[in-house]
Amino acid sequence: MKNRNKTLPGLIWFLVFVVLLLLASVVFNRRGNVFRNSFSRISAVVKPLLQFKKYGESRSLLRQEVVQEESSIIDVVDNVSPSVVSVVVKTLDFDIFSGPSVSEAGIGTGFIVDPNGLIVTNSHVVSDPAGEYSVILKDGNTYEVNKVHFDTISDLAILEIAARNLPCVKLGDSDSLKVGQTAIAIGNALGEFQNTVTVGVISGVGRDVSAHGGAGEVKSYEGVIQTDAAVNPGNSGGPLLNSSGQVIGVNVATSIGAENISFAIPINDFKPLLENFLKSGKIQRPYLGVSYVIISKETATLRRLPEGAFIQQILPDSPAKKASLQRGDIITKIDGESISVKMSLSKIISKKKVGDRVSLTVDRGGSELTLYANLEEAAENPK
Repeated sequence: MKNRNKTLPGLIWFLVFVVLLLLASVVFNRRGNVFRNSFSRISAVVKPLLQFKKYGESRSLLRQEVVQEESSIIDVVDNVSPSVVSVVVKTLDFDIFSGPSVSEAGIGTGFIVDPNGLIVTNSHVVSDPAGEYSVILKDGNTYEVNKVHFDTISDLAILEIAARNLPCVKLGDSDSLKVGQTAIAIGNALGEFQNTVTVGVISGVGRDVSAHGGAGEVKSYEGVIQTDAAVNPGNSGGPLLNSSGQVIGVNVATSIGAENISFAIPINDFKPLLENFLKSGKIQRPYLGVSYVIISKETATLRRLPEGAFIQQILPDSPAKKASLQRGDIITKIDGESISVKMSLSKIISKKKVGDRVSLTVDRGGSELTLYANLEEAAENPK
């Protein structure tokens, strides 16, 4: 009797299951679409739950990529920061109560390009002939600047200090830059925040701009790199780096009245200067002696003029004057290389050497002629 009572509930549940199965069969046969739609809605809810593990894995991969990107930037900063210096100048102050006193103020940034004490910065950072300059390394060591070599045309300068076995940066290739790639700036922001790091992207290349440097002066720059990595007063002369830790530019200026638009001189513009300096002990820049405005392809089409360099002024006793160039001439080629917005006259000349004889293809009033100039050495402003 006890065994019969135990089997009764099981039999009841079996009958209920059979009834439900029959009802499901009827619904399926008569309203198959409704059943299938219901099943689809249930599947839509259940499927993501079943795939939760895969979704979690994708989130993990995303976090891993972010961590790897951050790690690469950290590695660049760790490796390059010891080669970045703060440039300071001594100033003499006078207080009515305490009398004269000497203080130091940070004015810019530089980076070491030779272990024997050669440092690059902007020429406008160290432009005061009476200034007493020194540099501070990341480790706190301070060195007086013994000599400054200027190249005011490119707004670059090489500083000499009495130090050896210094950590050096690696120079990259600014001609191979791509818009959108990572850009890292390191500098003495505002002249007081040493080794400040900012990160952005390359926003543009080959820009011709009028911008202001750290001291507020306005200067025209040709063929520079545009980046949204923040460059503030005091960053001038510091390195702009790629994600491999190579210097691709020298930070120089910010745009007036705009945010997140900064500029850097391409490092390839500096390489010939450094090469000549290491050979001769001074900056040697080939010199033609003209001021000009580039006529772009669009302007040339609009004005029915040839594309090239429109000569505005010829300096006295210059190679250009000796070659019989005239104001209003348009130089279209140098040694057969066409002048354009991307390949300007100064950029072509910078690839030449002092003493080179170059041929100038010139448009003068619609007639083409060929002139020859012997490039001379641009005057350096010694300190």
